[in-house]
Amino acid sequence: MDKLRAMQIFSRVVEARSFAGAANILAVPRSTISRAIQELEASLGVRLLQRTTRTLHVTPNGSLYYDHCQRILSAIEGVEAALSDGTAAPRGRLRIDMTSSFARAVVLPVLREFQTRYPAIDLTLTLGDRPVELVQEGVDCVVRAGTPASSALLVARHLGSFDWITCASPDYLARCGTPHSLDALDGHDIIGYQSAATGRATDWRFTVDGAERTIATGARLIVNDTDAYLGCGLEGLGLIRVASYVALPHLKAGRLVGVLPAVQGPPVPLSLIYPQDRHLASTVRAFADWLGQQVHAQQSTWQVPLPRG
Repeated sequence: MDKLRAMQIFSRVVEARSFAGAANILAVPRSTISRAIQELEASLGVRLLQRTTRTLHVTPNGSLYYDHCQRILSAIEGVEAALSDGTAAPRGRLRIDMTSSFARAVVLPVLREFQTRYPAIDLTLTLGDRPVELVQEGVDCVVRAGTPASSALLVARHLGSFDWITCASPDYLARCGTPHSLDALDGHDIIGYQSAATGRATDWRFTVDGAERTIATGARLIVNDTDAYLGCGLEGLGLIRVASYVALPHLKAGRLVGVLPAVQGPPVPLSLIYPQDRHLASTVRAFADWLGQQVHAQQSTWQVPLPRG
């Protein structure tokens, strides 16, 4: 049995969710697909797919095997691209994890351009900010804010930076007043954002006269979703702190008002993180280059003019 060919066939079956669909994609008889899967399962000694006359489901072992197949096939494509001096067009499925706010504000508005440039790359976007085990979960790369932890197994490629903007709705500020110092935050409602890593509300960090100062939010209301968090601010429930690329359209439209402009803190780095590999998959390299260009082109527009005084 050609194990590599079997991996390719199995991957197509999973993606097409049917033997017939995989046969059409690969332009082979359906019997070839069925025989390859049977031989692969016999070789591995586990069931990869549960099949009935009408449905096909991937077993837990099948899901694990599929993730590793994708990584192996992507690595092979990367080697082939390197040997061909990068002349071969990147192809294959690319799995990327990023926050929903970053996807909505930065990536989705320009994603069609990436698809046009790389028509042979299929994308799977998962949205969240929980810690992701890239290899175990079959994720090729993640976009994360903040200084990445040092790791011998991961590579962090710097994309750009943004600012945290403290803001609230005009209605909230009219009712509760505008804070002009960090000490004044004690008398305000602060909306907490629950960290996926710690399970508690994230502290607010500011820079005052060159020194860092941390504010424990002590929030009465805590949410763990970026859209809900932003919605709390827009609905006048309290002060929020969001990325400048998220805040900007709402500030321009007057739906939010920035406060505490003198103590915003240092820029926050954005990184694309992927597993350390001698031969970086051509799909990851293509996305990393493209996303770096997009962030570089956009981040000059993320500078938010805030009122002084």
